[in-house]
Amino acid sequence: MRILKIQTLRGPNYWSIRRHKLIVMRLDLENLAETPSNQIPGFYEGLVEALPSLEGHYCSPGCRGGFLMRVKEGTMMGHIVEHVALELQELAGMHVGFGRTRETATPGIFQVVIEYLNEEAGRYSARAAVRLCQSIVDRGRYPKAELEQDILDLQDLWRESSLGPSTEAIIKEAEKRGIPWTQLSARFLIQLGYGVNQKRIQATMTGNTGILGVELACDKEATKRILAASGAPVPKGTVINFFDDLEEAIEYVGGYPIVIKPSDGNHGRGITIDIRDWDEAEAAYESARLISRSIIVERYYPGRDHRVLVVDGKVVAVAERVPAHVVGDGRSTIAQLIEETNQDPNRGEGHDNILTKIELDRSSYQLLERQGLTLKSVPPKGTICYLRATANLSTGGSAIDRTDEIHPENVWLAQRVVKIIGLDVAGLDIVTTDISRPLREVDGVIVEVNAAPGFRMHVAPSQGIPRNVAGAVIDMLFPHEQSSRIPILSITGTNGKTTTTRLLAHIYKQTGKVIGYTTTDGTYIGEYLVESGDNTGPQSAHVILEDPTVEVAVLETARGGILRSGVGFDMANVGVVLNVAADHLGIGDIDTIEQLANLKSVVAEAVFPDGYAVLNADDHRVAAMAQKTKANVAYFTMNPDAELVRQHVQQGGVAAVYENGYLSIVKGDWTHRIERAENIPLTMGGRAGFMIANALAASLAAFVQDVTIEQIRAGLKTFRASVSQTPGRMNLFNLGKYHALVDYAHNPASYEALGSFVRNWTTGERIGVVGGPGDRRDEDFVTLGKLSAEIFDYIIVKEDDDTRGRSRGSAAELITNGITQVNPNCRYESVLDETTAINQALDMAPDNSLVVILPESVNRAIKLIKLRGLVTEEVQPQSTSTTIVDTQNGMTSSVIKTLP
Repeated sequence: MRILKIQTLRGPNYWSIRRHKLIVMRLDLENLAETPSNQIPGFYEGLVEALPSLEGHYCSPGCRGGFLMRVKEGTMMGHIVEHVALELQELAGMHVGFGRTRETATPGIFQVVIEYLNEEAGRYSARAAVRLCQSIVDRGRYPKAELEQDILDLQDLWRESSLGPSTEAIIKEAEKRGIPWTQLSARFLIQLGYGVNQKRIQATMTGNTGILGVELACDKEATKRILAASGAPVPKGTVINFFDDLEEAIEYVGGYPIVIKPSDGNHGRGITIDIRDWDEAEAAYESARLISRSIIVERYYPGRDHRVLVVDGKVVAVAERVPAHVVGDGRSTIAQLIEETNQDPNRGEGHDNILTKIELDRSSYQLLERQGLTLKSVPPKGTICYLRATANLSTGGSAIDRTDEIHPENVWLAQRVVKIIGLDVAGLDIVTTDISRPLREVDGVIVEVNAAPGFRMHVAPSQGIPRNVAGAVIDMLFPHEQSSRIPILSITGTNGKTTTTRLLAHIYKQTGKVIGYTTTDGTYIGEYLVESGDNTGPQSAHVILEDPTVEVAVLETARGGILRSGVGFDMANVGVVLNVAADHLGIGDIDTIEQLANLKSVVAEAVFPDGYAVLNADDHRVAAMAQKTKANVAYFTMNPDAELVRQHVQQGGVAAVYENGYLSIVKGDWTHRIERAENIPLTMGGRAGFMIANALAASLAAFVQDVTIEQIRAGLKTFRASVSQTPGRMNLFNLGKYHALVDYAHNPASYEALGSFVRNWTTGERIGVVGGPGDRRDEDFVTLGKLSAEIFDYIIVKEDDDTRGRSRGSAAELITNGITQVNPNCRYESVLDETTAINQALDMAPDNSLVVILPESVNRAIKLIKLRGLVTEEVQPQSTSTTIVDTQNGMTSSVIKTLP
């Protein structure tokens, strides 16, 4: 077997709308292409020996063991690889269950789709599954050591990608509330929400966390001074910078026992408590010095260690933190008890699990010695042996929830202290013998105030009730169910995507909001270009959704991006599907127009149930998407008598209709006319039917988002098919004696749509400079030639600079074959270089002619035209009557005279 390609999907996609995290592996079975598993000697036995847990896979029989039944009876290797990849992730602790395997149009080549939680682990599991299955085919077994290493590697990848328990808790709460989140590219930042409504967190710090509060909390001595000045109970202490000052500091705080700690440490690092003599003090000083230059010396206050969590000025959780310890059983040594304790599946490395494994350091041995113990001691049953003086979870400690026990005065004090320091999320370390009594009564003290406190002890305490502290953070960031989202309008189709996207963005601008939009020409925010180029994939969508100034996102969503990565958002408010026609077939294993329709239907399906799928009623493949989406449906049509639309409106639906020369919104028993087509510059005076359809779609998408009719009308009347607003989309230039038209038509459907306009050009000869992208099928080029012969009087056939793997001249030859099949007497020539071809067409253009250029490079074509001298753009040719041609399906639906 051979892996041809592995892709990572991160949003609604061709394979699943609901499961956003999928790996797609293109797998060539090679010599196993026609060999089912039951014909491979020993394969079933080898697979069961390697992965007996596959017994839990149901598969199509629908029962436990169903998958192994399929293997025994005979199934193809791609299907087996799918299940093995999923099981490897399960064994590593990542619970996944979705998979699909489909054979492509190329015999023996399969697409294997598996769910993942971590991208790198998902890709690894796909490769490891192929390796495991190949080993069993070749040798009848997969070595146990290799399987164990695979599992370890997957666990390492999963652990390395972990965001930490506190961040994970906030993310899970966000997901529960339908708030989208994104991991940003720097400093472990997480974005919650989209656009102008986004919030950011870093662990448990938020965008609202004040830097002065963080700086103060990180300076423990400064914190203590400001709290002492406000009357809060804090330990008596001092700060020293030199060892020579240690003895005097101990005397100042009242002698032993004392605490020595770094002034800016965290997670208990470098802290030694309950120091009782000079030798211990000297060792504790050296330990703290490794963390910080300044050292705090404090009086030691006996009692239990408590963490009080305050969020948005309110105490939301309290936990007693118990230092790392083991409990004697009367048989085992302390070393054995530690090893046994660390076997607890709830204990992991660092912060990757509920608890942390116990590790010993210098202070651990000193503490054992103080208890009269060593690692070889066997403590009596029930005896607690402490291994750490500090109670941090990161050093192996555990937590007991005490939220319901804290005294109201202590609640008031904690909330007051956090406001004094100036933090929105803070963790107070309080030492007291009884948290249920006021600190002043039991000589309790506030030891520290921590910015970015950990949530682990509250979310998953060792004992007691778990507290939803992440919910308090989300409530603070999004109070009163404030929206975390911005409107997302996604547009797809074979033709017209860019024009419709730009038009919709322009209409939305009439509301005064900041619009971010992506097109094949670039990514834009407001009036400014952020990045040029073909930006119709998920990465460009992320640029818009991560920008804190964007209020509305209008996203052109092309087939390539959906196939490669999925769409760049979880759900949209509006999904627009313009049309589906043959284009890019044979690329990315999309070989039929039906498959292409299924791919584009992702945009209609990835819409909220209370949102709208805006569908072309004149394209039966698009109209059928109404059955797949859970959203409301709104249709647009060039045919006012369309039965589908009539029934839809009668049932209370909304539609955009071209009727009596007007673009109108129809709902129920009323019709609201927006504007006459001939007054809308984009429609070229009403001649370009496909532009009318695009305008209908954009108007309807805006209308269902509560943009007013007046705003839609204003947008339509001020948007032009010009170089500045729609480069390469019906850009018409007046060169004095003749006209030139630049359009990025590059597939049969777009040629047909363009032809409906060009054929209405009755003032002179029609000259075409035609070609197409080199990665299209041979029959597509022949079709382009046939259509060109029907549209133009004279044809110059050129080729793109980038032939996309084709030999130079082969595409042009196929186009000319198509021309001669339709019209053997057609005047044409081949000029392969695009620049030469354009110049030759412009040089030969007779008076009153129209030169139509279908370029690879729109900018180059426009530049060549402008070099001809004074050039003006004409965006609304005049006519006494308007012929309306519905080109969504490449055929004329009606001819309507405009009203006087």
